[in-house]
Amino acid sequence: MKKRVLVKFSGEALAGEGGYGIDTQILAYIANEIKQLVDNDIEVGIVIGGGNIIRGVSAAADGIIKRTSGDYMGMLATVVNGIAMQEALEHIGLEARLQTAIKMEQLAESFIVRRARRHLEKKRVVIFAAGTGNPYFTTDTAATLRATEIEASMLIKATKVDGVYDKDPMKFDDAIKLDVISYDEALKDHIKVMDDTAIALAKDNKLPIVVANMNEKGNLLNIVNGDYAKCSIVK
Repeated sequence: MKKRVLVKFSGEALAGEGGYGIDTQILAYIANEIKQLVDNDIEVGIVIGGGNIIRGVSAAADGIIKRTSGDYMGMLATVVNGIAMQEALEHIGLEARLQTAIKMEQLAESFIVRRARRHLEKKRVVIFAAGTGNPYFTTDTAATLRATEIEASMLIKATKVDGVYDKDPMKFDDAIKLDVISYDEALKDHIKVMDDTAIALAKDNKLPIVVANMNEKGNLLNIVNGDYAKCSIVK
């Protein structure tokens, strides 16, 4: 049986040291990590956030921009990142398709789950952009939704840390890594793996969420092959 995964990257991950915009060297690095998966006969879907360009919540913080408009602006930011990711993947010889939850035919296909699955079966990487197409839902929720729809075996959240901790490891030296967490524990303790809507959706569909360090070379392939030493799992 073929392996199929969905990898979620934050928009901030693309920004590099500058904190905003797109660092093409990071794009190239991510593309090569994805290529390792494809070369090992793993079908890959991708969701990227838009925080390196704009966040809906932040845009609407002072009330000048409505939350719904801010969220749509955030969705468009994910399309910008999706186009960049598609280019980076094609640059190293992979076939990639960008699908959006909001129609924009000149740029991308509209999301159709059967078409997405067909692309995956043909070893094309599918990038899902524009979130769920609705305001008030995060790209974490969009990633969980798309992973469920394409029947992925797991959702990998690629972050800057090697798993989930009981408190922020960047601030506390005594932070303890949690190797395995139940969905209920993640919801009850409000552990910031993903937002509660995303975790609840994963729980309903028995979709494992793996939190891993995107900067650890080869980590994505190791995880898909069953090596969970450098990650945490919510299941």
